[in-house]
Amino acid sequence: GPIETMRIVRPGDFEDDRVKALLTRHLEGMHANSPPGHVFALDWSGLQQPEISFYALWEGEDLLGVGALKELEPGAGEIKSMRTADAHLRKGVGAAILDHIIAEALRRGYKRLSLETGSGAAFEPALELYRKYGFIEGGAFDGYEKSPFNQFLHLDLV
Repeated sequence: GPIETMRIVRPGDFEDDRVKALLTRHLEGMHANSPPGHVFALDWSGLQQPEISFYALWEGEDLLGVGALKELEPGAGEIKSMRTADAHLRKGVGAAILDHIIAEALRRGYKRLSLETGSGAAFEPALELYRKYGFIEGGAFDGYEKSPFNQFLHLDLV
């Protein structure tokens, strides 16, 4: 029968055209769904910082999604750049990447994970996922400012 392909999370390769295309799509989507000046998605150079670990979820040659973990300070991290490929929406891709990021945060001894996301219908599926994992709404962090267009979620890991 057909070979079962496994889903594998690997460090994201910024030189890979499939990764580039998905990140470009992610940035376009963020800009389409938030007003100018309220998009905090990282671009290439923003993601290629030493404090950021960037991950890609693959199934064979198919790129399913990406996500990143940024160290804010020892003991605290931020989830960035979560995006599922359009062809793989609603298949547990976000959850698989989130599982990987949370496991990594625990391995590093983080006490808290935070994220900033938009407001409105386009962001509901993501919010639903984070809430399912126990993230709760809270205050701004790490230089973000609260506005009607964004919100902040936090997960205590202790």
